[in-house]
Amino acid sequence: MSDLSGKIVLVTGASRGIGYQAALEAARRGAHVVAVARTVGGLEDLDDEIKAAGSDATLVPLDLRDGDGIDRLGKAIFERWGRLDGLIGNAGVLGTITPLSHLDVKDFDQAFAVNVAANYRLIRSVDALLRQSAAGRAVFVSSSSSHSARPFWGLYAATKAALETMVKSYAGELSTTQVKANVFWPGAVRTAMRAKAMPGENPDTLPHPREVAGKLVDMVAPAWTDTRVVYDYEKAETKPL
Repeated sequence: MSDLSGKIVLVTGASRGIGYQAALEAARRGAHVVAVARTVGGLEDLDDEIKAAGSDATLVPLDLRDGDGIDRLGKAIFERWGRLDGLIGNAGVLGTITPLSHLDVKDFDQAFAVNVAANYRLIRSVDALLRQSAAGRAVFVSSSSSHSARPFWGLYAATKAALETMVKSYAGELSTTQVKANVFWPGAVRTAMRAKAMPGENPDTLPHPREVAGKLVDMVAPAWTDTRVVYDYEKAETKPL
């Protein structure tokens, strides 16, 4: 287990699911977690667990569609710590599983706003902070849907493909720095998003988010030296982006 003592780690989508467990795991390893999510109640539950684990967190209730809010977040991190050691871009939406010709314009815009544009705004806001760290790390949660692009999944697949392409380019831009940027595929996990996508599936057959969170948190630790890669949790393998 990689130590994160004294590190500052930002986690989006931290009020539930994989983001919640990743934030808790990072705190258990000694990080100060900046936990971002829309749901205040979920953030408060997380804060209680982090305190019980002997660590602390900064809670940021924020809708990631608020780009100006993301800019203010980067400024606040700079003013308080002057750096960011880890970014876990976990927040995302499924959108609507439907034929593309039936897809509502609002659903299309929202999915791209959360899954793609928000991560661009995060990179824009914290890039200089990651570069101030001795070992800045950024990892973004995606999905094999970015490659499979199954029928009816076109919206979600397109957003994740766009995210991965953006991260691949960003990682290349960081090649002369100490910062690493990567992608994480958790696979099928017992989350609310999975239940929405597969309502007939028995959730007890799927791993709990805490089971995948450890590997995700490994990817923001200084010991993680790969860059421009995807870690596929289900296959336990790393492959180039």
